[in-house]
Amino acid sequence: MESKNYKRFIHDKPRAACGIFGAFDHPNAAVLTYYGLHSLQHRGQEASGIVSCEFREDKQRSHFNLVKGMGLVTDVFKDYDILKNQLKGRSAIGHNRYSTTGSANNEKNIQPLIVNYRDGNLGVAHNGNLTNYRTIRKRLQDEGTIFQTTSDTELLLHLIARSRQKKQIDQIRDAVEQVDGAFSLLLITDSMLVAARDVHGFRPLALAEKDGSYIIASETCAFDILDAKYIRDIEPGEILVIDKRADSKETLTSYWINKQIEKSHHCIFEYIYFSRPDSFIFGDSVDKVRRKLGKSLAQESPVAPDADEKTIVISVPDSSNTAALGFVTESIKQGINTKLELGLIRNHYVGRTFIQPEQGQREMKVKTKFNTVKGVLKGKKVVVVDDSIVRGTTSKQLVKLLKEAGPKEIHFRITSPPIVNSCYYGMDFPNREDLIAVKCGENIEEIRKELGVDSIQFLSTKKMLASVPSGERKGYCTACFGGKYPAPIENVTDKNDLDA
Repeated sequence: MESKNYKRFIHDKPRAACGIFGAFDHPNAAVLTYYGLHSLQHRGQEASGIVSCEFREDKQRSHFNLVKGMGLVTDVFKDYDILKNQLKGRSAIGHNRYSTTGSANNEKNIQPLIVNYRDGNLGVAHNGNLTNYRTIRKRLQDEGTIFQTTSDTELLLHLIARSRQKKQIDQIRDAVEQVDGAFSLLLITDSMLVAARDVHGFRPLALAEKDGSYIIASETCAFDILDAKYIRDIEPGEILVIDKRADSKETLTSYWINKQIEKSHHCIFEYIYFSRPDSFIFGDSVDKVRRKLGKSLAQESPVAPDADEKTIVISVPDSSNTAALGFVTESIKQGINTKLELGLIRNHYVGRTFIQPEQGQREMKVKTKFNTVKGVLKGKKVVVVDDSIVRGTTSKQLVKLLKEAGPKEIHFRITSPPIVNSCYYGMDFPNREDLIAVKCGENIEEIRKELGVDSIQFLSTKKMLASVPSGERKGYCTACFGGKYPAPIENVTDKNDLDA
């Protein structure tokens, strides 16, 4: 039987913990949500789902319609009939899943999750990780609660349903104030759409307007496909309620979690790797930040060419493309004879169902994803700009692939510091002992030897923080790079074993 952690041994990049999208009071709410999820596909490829809220005139009450399944957005919603006839209603929320808590193979874990309780229908879509998941789950189980999933998201539904508060918004506030960790949430009820972010603001969440209606998404790239107008981000610790007054005009009302802190702790990996470069997250352009990270890397760790030659710079497509541009721009500014080339071509048609190679043939996984442009690399001093190295398994195979093209030298330049800690706030990192930097004793020379390159340099934490937007209340989580964990974490030995 396949191990539940098998997927974590064939990927060597951090994985995001889902994308969420919601639309309120729009005649094509499910269609908007479909296109929004399509734009957020990079945040999760395991499963997708949409729930819509339909008011049924014959019964004079609202009804929730739910369609979800394993696979990409286009796998789950295969034809227009699903959106128009199965997902009727003027409000909807959707979710793309990449599991970080709960089994990836359990279809019950696919979001959105819905319940019907004393105050009506309730649905939730969640991006992040609740770090006191086990404590709350055990308490609820001891009190008689029956869980249908192994996902931490289900806790929120139970906490809301069990709240003794009278008003629904107060029940929601009661629930989110009991949980710790990272959450960007969308909640749909019979009459409103609610968006909430944890006080640290780990994961992004933004508000926009479309045809006089409000929509919410993990990233602004989901607004672009719909020609929606970005309004603002949901603030850390904010609970934003979208509903309608008696005159049918939509209203926005903000409530605040009663745990406010001085500075946010945005996940800095959203800038480094997760988010699409055409998105604005945490109020700033991802493309602009990645270019600056590349420039900072060139300032700290330039690679000079041999006499009368050029240093060839290539990216590892697609996440480091923009950083490579910044690296080259700054290198040329410093007077270093540098040229950007397309040395690696990515195959974008390797889907999630591609047959995985055996453990001893892992290089085939890399070869199905990348191919080299040998004429660009042969006999050249090559700088490979990448955003991060986690286990190093894919990087080792990538080096082997590059060497087959016959370069003179291979130099790795990484736009983040070495990863030395697990993440508990919504990134799927392996356990600490599986990280290449930890295995190599956090010694850069040992990492270089392990990968088999001529040199390797990582961007320093100080330079990284100087490269991202700053502000009076804007801060970042750097726990995975050796910084402090800003939110409380349960004492777990294996963060991937949450459904044991």
